[in-house]
Amino acid sequence: MLDRFIHKFINYLEIEKNYSPHTVTNYKIDLREFSESIKDKPIEQVNHLDVRLFLARMKERNFSKRSVARKMACIRSFFKFLYREGLIKTNPSASLLTPKIEKKLPLFLNTDDIVKLLESPDPSDHIGLRDRAILETLYSTGIRVSELVGLNKDDIDFISGVLKVYGKGKKERLVPVGDKALRAIRAYFEKIGVSEINESKPVFLNKSKRRVSDRAVRRIVDKYIHRASLNENISPHSLRHSFATHMLDRGADLRSVQELLGHANLSTTQIYTHVTTDRLKSIYDKVHPRA
Repeated sequence: MLDRFIHKFINYLEIEKNYSPHTVTNYKIDLREFSESIKDKPIEQVNHLDVRLFLARMKERNFSKRSVARKMACIRSFFKFLYREGLIKTNPSASLLTPKIEKKLPLFLNTDDIVKLLESPDPSDHIGLRDRAILETLYSTGIRVSELVGLNKDDIDFISGVLKVYGKGKKERLVPVGDKALRAIRAYFEKIGVSEINESKPVFLNKSKRRVSDRAVRRIVDKYIHRASLNENISPHSLRHSFATHMLDRGADLRSVQELLGHANLSTTQIYTHVTTDRLKSIYDKVHPRA
């Protein structure tokens, strides 16, 4: 059984690598599945064929290439850790090749649709003002939903126009926020009353006056997508995609957008260059007389 080794590895991810709870949970699930696959085989006897068989079973169960690649990355990290710690003599995952994954171009809204979406909430009550502030903040900053729901009032600098957010691995960064988003947040604060939100309290509250959840933000976005009669495949993450695409369309350099999005690697941000290039080609084909 791998339980003892999995426990050591998970502790390493949580304490030393500072991985998010979501990532740690996924790693636990993947390693539990792998443990069940090899049954009672001692860790010293696990070889590359055991790992290949596990991944082959995932494919037989019609897991997507992306899911299989994620499980492979988890197993690789696990055995690399055990080998580095001297708990195994050979790394059975060392020779594995990662399946090639087609990168899907991110779905985003054009500027007209963004305006429709942002103006959909009813500003006459505190729920509408909260929802407007949520949508404005997501588009204005490009932050992740998890970063948005984690905001406290003292993370907002209204004078400098920046937010302090905690990204993946609890990495802190400062993100500029536009005047319209700041005004929307102020209007929301004024409606709910200063006494209801102090410096250490969450910015965005649910009806029970507790921190709004990731799932609730998804429902909020879905609600206004439907109200504005927009593409129903749009998600909260699409506002992040829209932010990045519009920044690049208007001349922002890739490195700056990488910093704003909190991407560890520039390659993650580069997918947006494909989006903007495709749009330029489309415009060229439509307007150039000899295209």
